[in-house]
Order: sequence, then C-alpha cells, then structure tokens
Amino acid sequence: MSTPIVNRLNVPMPKIGIRPTVDGRRGGIRESLEDITMNMAHAVAKLLSENIRHSNGLPVECVIADSCIGGVAEAAQTAEKFAREGVGVSITVTPSWCYPLETMDTDPLIPKAIWGFNGTDRPGAVYLAAVLAAHNQKGLPAFGIYGKDVQDFGDDSIPADVQEKLIRFAKAGLAVATIRGKAYLSLGSVSMGIAGCIADESFFHEYLGMRNEYVDMTEFVRRMERGIYDKEEYEKALRWVKEHCREGEDVNPDHQKRTREQKDRDWETVVKMTLIARDLMVGNPKLAEMGYGEEALGHHAIAAGFQGQRQWTDHYPNGDFMEAILTSSFDWNGIREPYIMSTENDALNAVTMLLGHLLTDAAQIFADVRTYWSPEAVKRVTGKELEGMAAGGIIHLINSGPAALDGTGQQTKDGAPAMKPFWEITGEEVEKCLQATKWCPAVDFFRGGGFSTDFQTKGGMPVTMARINLVKGLGPVLQLAEGYTVDIPQDVHDILDQRTNQTWPTTWFVPNLTGEGVFKDVYSVMNNWGSNHCALSYGHIGADLITLASMLRIPVSMHNVPAEKCFRPSAWSAFGTADAEGADFRACAAYGPLYAGGRGR
Repeated sequence: MSTPIVNRLNVPMPKIGIRPTVDGRRGGIRESLEDITMNMAHAVAKLLSENIRHSNGLPVECVIADSCIGGVAEAAQTAEKFAREGVGVSITVTPSWCYPLETMDTDPLIPKAIWGFNGTDRPGAVYLAAVLAAHNQKGLPAFGIYGKDVQDFGDDSIPADVQEKLIRFAKAGLAVATIRGKAYLSLGSVSMGIAGCIADESFFHEYLGMRNEYVDMTEFVRRMERGIYDKEEYEKALRWVKEHCREGEDVNPDHQKRTREQKDRDWETVVKMTLIARDLMVGNPKLAEMGYGEEALGHHAIAAGFQGQRQWTDHYPNGDFMEAILTSSFDWNGIREPYIMSTENDALNAVTMLLGHLLTDAAQIFADVRTYWSPEAVKRVTGKELEGMAAGGIIHLINSGPAALDGTGQQTKDGAPAMKPFWEITGEEVEKCLQATKWCPAVDFFRGGGFSTDFQTKGGMPVTMARINLVKGLGPVLQLAEGYTVDIPQDVHDILDQRTNQTWPTTWFVPNLTGEGVFKDVYSVMNNWGSNHCALSYGHIGADLITLASMLRIPVSMHNVPAEKCFRPSAWSAFGTADAEGADFRACAAYGPLYAGGRGR
C-alpha cells in the first residue's frame, strides 16, 4: 500500500554542513590535528545521516568541508561550497584550540552549533567558549555543545549527551531551513471572525522566511465545474471512499436530514475538493497534460488552510473530509507524507502543525481546546469518578473533522498506540485507522452538508499540545504542554461527548503537572491556553520545539519541559540565568526576527 518516497515541492532539501576547524599553525600543530578533526566531522555526519530523515522520508545529506578550516581563507571556501551545495544548517566540530574570528561561521541566516571536544590534550572546550563569545559579540547566536565527561584525545566516539544535542539541533535546524522560501496558502479568508485566520505577512516573512499565497474559495467551484482535476484519480478515490469510509449516525432532526441522493453527491463533491486542494498546494503534472499548465504548477505551499465557514459551508459540503484525509498519512494512493491543512484557515495553527510535523515526521491532530472537565463536574453529570491519569481532570480536544485519522491511535510502537512517520506505517494499521473512524453527516450549522470524522483517540499516547499566538507589542509566542492521551469509561465518554457533538473526533488529554505555576493543575493549563485551537504531536517534543523556537526568535511563554532538557543558543544565558523564561523573551526581543533584514528591531 506504500507509495514512493518523493519530494513533492520539487526543490532540493536542505543539507547539513559540517565544519572541522583546527589550529592553523603549521610545523607540527595543524598536522597533528588534521586526521582527528576530520574524523570528528565524519562521525557527526554518520550519526546524523543514520538517525534523521526529512519529513518526506528522504535521507538527510551531510556536506563536509573539503579541508579542515584553519583560517579565514578556508572558512570562505567552505562557505562557498555550502552555498553551492544547498546547506541550511551548520555544525562546527573541533578537538583543539582554533582562532575564533578566523574560523567561525558568519552566515546570519543559517542555524549554527559548535561541538567543542571535552579533552585535556588540546583545549577544544576553550575554543568552544571563545568562539561562542565571538558569535555573541557579533550578534550571531550559536548553540554550544560540550560533553559532560572528559574524553581521551583521539577518541572518535560521540557521548550520548552530545548525540542528543546534535540530533535535537540538527532536526530543528532542518525545520528552519525547510520552511524557508515555501508558501502558506490561504484558501479563502477569515473564518467566523477568528483572528488566527489572519495570515500575517510580517510574521510569515520575517520569522519564518515564507511567502503568503491567497486563493478565493470560488476556485474550487471553477475547477469542479470545468473538470480541472484528474478524472481517473477521482474515480479511483471515489471507489476507495465507498469501500473504506463508513458512514456514521445522522443526528440531524428529520426535516434537516439529507436524502441518500444528496449524500452521494456530497461524497462526490468532497472527494473533488480534496484533489483540488492538494493540486492548489503542490501542483499536478496531469493538469498540464489536460491543457492547464498554470494550474499544474501549484503554489509551492508547504502548508495551507481552508476557510470553509460560513460562506462555503452555507451552500457547499464542508471541508472536513478534505482536511482529515489530506492531514492523514494515507489515502487512495497509499501511504504517504501528510499534508498540512488547517481547518477554518487558522494560519497560526497551521504553522504549529507544520513545526510539529517537521520535528516528528508524523501526522498532527488539529483540535479545539474545547472543555476542561473537573473531577467534580464529571461526577455531577455522569455519577462516575475519573480514575488513574484522568483523576485530576481532563481536557476535551475536539473539532468537526480536521484531525488526521492517524489520531485514532491505531498505529503502534512497541505494542503501544502511536502516530508514526509514514514510512513506518503498515497497511494493516491503515485499515485499523479507517475502521476506527466513522463519517457522520454534518450537523445542522453546516447547511451545505458534508461529513465529519467521528473517532476516539486511544489513551496512553505521549503527546505534546502546542500553539503559536500573535500578541500586539510582543509578536509571536509559543506555548506547549507535554502530556498523555487518556481513556475514560465508554459510558462516561458518551455522556460528555454528547454534550458537545458526538459526531466529531475526541481526544481526552491530560498534561504533565509540575505542581507550580500554570502546570499546578489541569484547570490552570486550560485557563492559560492562548487560543481556541491547538496542534497535537505524538511524543514529548517540548524540548525540540523550544530549540526550534529559539532559532526563529519566538519566545516560549508556557511549557512543562524540565530545565535540563531546554537547549537554546549560548547567548540566551547572557540575558539571565535565574529566570530562563524571562531570558528567552529578552533574547528574542534583542535579536529580532530571523529574516527581518537586520539584527535587532
């Protein structure tokens, strides 16, 4: 059921550049270091190429400098090679002292890290401290990597703590490089007055390096009525839908229920919408064969959002099927990389989903942060007490259908429910996801009909809830909460679910509590959430999000990640060590957006 691993945006994927630096003094010093330093570079390249893939499944390529860098001439030659090779992330390695200003990477747009070998024979750690000071003095933030334990000179192994930081840095840096130059595609405009739908040009350009593209929803009508989609694929998709997408309960009153004929037409429409939305994002060469060369190109969109409500959904079927299938890791063509498609054109949630996807390689759950259910409230309305991990209360994450079908939790890792990179998903797991999902006729306020997904996320998955918000006078700010999906008794679920909408997918979420601040209890997490939406990623990726946010100069206002796991550029500590959260805000404000055209505001 698998499909080939492809790069669907047709531009080269960014590479990791590795810079081995040495003491440039000849006559025995440099010569004694060349092989050891280059071995470090090759060891890092091997580590990263074996442990990281791009989110599209392609292997990560590492580019090593042609020679060790002992001075400015070789630094310049390496910079030219990296530019020619498409390097988007830079890692400098050394076991020894080098001349910092002559050997450092000065590209202001490429995320950079330095691993200074912790050894006593040649002071790589001294160079690390000196070159980080140079980066900080020049306003070029860099991540410092320094192993906890002293190693013997010539030891080419990479300690576990160094490996963790190298991989975290590289994966986050690749995310920064991957989104640069891509587009966010608004399909429609603002939905129901939600401010997150405003695709803020300054935010996308200055913080993410992205373009904004806009297409009115009438383009769907034009393409449907004029047949600007792959007819053969449409027939294939419709057959797949009829075989695999089970209809669920129609809860509308009799006078609002659509006839069988209307529902069949709705299925035809939503399948066409899915094909059209995908083609609008990434193009389709089949359209060129049909005489639509411009449409065949797409909008180079790495993420998109569909407005839907209300101008579309008052007349046409809703976008729930389109959003749910595109954001899942499979469709009628097989298993493939998820697309990032935000419901209600919530651009900020789309960006959060995109960052989560690039860090985990897996599908994302889009949801409303709908309700905090206290233990007392649950007992009052159900007569039952919450137990286990849910005993302190639960947050109901639910929306009408854009949650990826991966969110059913029917995939497994080591026997536990999971959401996996598409290349790890089996055909049997796809079938389980589909069987766990029902497609319910849309409720009354979707006046044009359509179908919403209905499933319950399996409990026991480690997940991270996240959201980027824009705040006047502050700019973008990220908040996140690591926690777990939980199961509750089915009869309790049914009562709580029916008080909202039983035809929508539900994820019961409990954050990890620290006993302090906004993580003192579940209610405080809900009460301090900055928007009506969130993105949910598989795994506890809070530390990875924090590293990525610092690269983009986006402060983190709320998180429950242990302090020892937070990894930011070394300059951040100069803004304060007693209050890491405040230092993060000060550092991001001082450096300003990554792509603003200058350092600082």
